[in-house]
Amino acid sequence: MNPWELYKKYFNAWEGATATYLEHWLKSPLVLEPAGAWLSATMKLKAQADQATASFWGNIGLPTKRDQERALHKLNQLESKLLDLEEKLADLPPSTGSR
Repeated sequence: MNPWELYKKYFNAWEGATATYLEHWLKSPLVLEPAGAWLSATMKLKAQADQATASFWGNIGLPTKRDQERALHKLNQLESKLLDLEEKLADLPPSTGSR
C-alpha cells in the first residue's frame, strides 16, 4: 500500500474520533460557561483600555479614533455631494450664449 494512502487513512480515522470527542466537550457547560465569562471580562478590559487610550490622546490635544471617524464620515459626505454636483453639471446642456 502507498505510504501516503496509509497516512491519509489513519489520519482520517484519528481526525474523526478526535472531532467527535472534542465536539462533545466543547458543547459542554463546563467549557462554555468559563469561556463566556472569560470573553466578557476580556471585552470589558478592552473597553476600558480603549477609553483610557482615547482619554490620553484627547488630553494631549490629538484627535481620538472617534474624532477621526467623525471627520472621515464628513469627508465622505462632502465627496458624495461633490460627485452629485459634478454629475448634474455634466448633464446640463452647454450654454450657447457668449460672455
